[in-house]
Amino acid sequence: MLRVVSFLITLAAVCSAQTRTLDIYWIDVEGGAATLIVSPSGESLLVDTGFPGNEDRDAKRIAQAAVTAGLSRIDNLVITHYHGDHIGGVAALSKLIPIRRFIDHGETVETTGQAVQTYAGYKAVVEGKRTTVKPGDKIALAGVDITVVSAAGKVLTDRLNRGFSTSFCEGAERHPADTTENGQSTGFLLTYNRFSFLDVGDLTWDHEMELACPVNKIGEVSLFQATHHGFSNGQSGAPALINSLKPQVVIVNNGARKGFSNGGYDIIAKIPGIEGIWQGHRGEMNDDAHNTQADMIANPSGAASEDKGYWIKASVTADGRFTVTNSRNNFSKTYTAR
Repeated sequence: MLRVVSFLITLAAVCSAQTRTLDIYWIDVEGGAATLIVSPSGESLLVDTGFPGNEDRDAKRIAQAAVTAGLSRIDNLVITHYHGDHIGGVAALSKLIPIRRFIDHGETVETTGQAVQTYAGYKAVVEGKRTTVKPGDKIALAGVDITVVSAAGKVLTDRLNRGFSTSFCEGAERHPADTTENGQSTGFLLTYNRFSFLDVGDLTWDHEMELACPVNKIGEVSLFQATHHGFSNGQSGAPALINSLKPQVVIVNNGARKGFSNGGYDIIAKIPGIEGIWQGHRGEMNDDAHNTQADMIANPSGAASEDKGYWIKASVTADGRFTVTNSRNNFSKTYTAR
């Protein structure tokens, strides 16, 4: 009898693990970046921590999202690069919730006083718990596969099994080499059975082109987090890469007046086969034709007094179906990974 009970408990645990979804939260940090991933195993990976200051607003929003996701700690924190809108909340967040491991691209390349100070604050927090990665490395997260595709100004040298030659490189616009922390961004491809998610932080146009041409080294993806908060100021968003990725859904982690322009919207809208565009904020610099439908915008007003910090969430099942939900109104759409 005890053996039967033990077997049933084990079976229930296995079934529970199999029915859990992969969950991805885009937390509103007002045009910074904070993306929380919870694997079907329950392990977590946070990408970036938003801004500093504002009474620790962004750190508190991240910690609250973690609680909502059922977490008591962050297992892995990936810092894409050392700009304040990505790294600023580290110190405050580390006091709100335990963080087991920090993952980054190595030393900063910026030497201004503010950049040095920001980086020094980060180093003080991560001492003894830091791992530096390079393109091609794996980030361990049980239940999914994560491959680093960019870091420290380098990208993959060889294409992944999903990669392919593309015609989008013909006549493609080129930009000079970027020398800021943006171009150092740690980016990764997450795959979960048929589903795939690409996040390359604020990776710049020159490195996007290296990923795309003459061969798309990544392949097509199900879900793409728009580079640089929605291709900020044309520094990112090379169509040769964006079109060859052919994402079904794009999430834009923009601010009301940061990162997203009419031109950025046009790049996304022209992606072959695009099925959905979701925005963290309504782009106040854009006209109505260059914002997605209202139900798919988490925070529609730029007024600080009206901003409630709503997040967007994607829940992915093992068969490749993924549902994107707006926490402001519970509006959702379900897609099937190709």
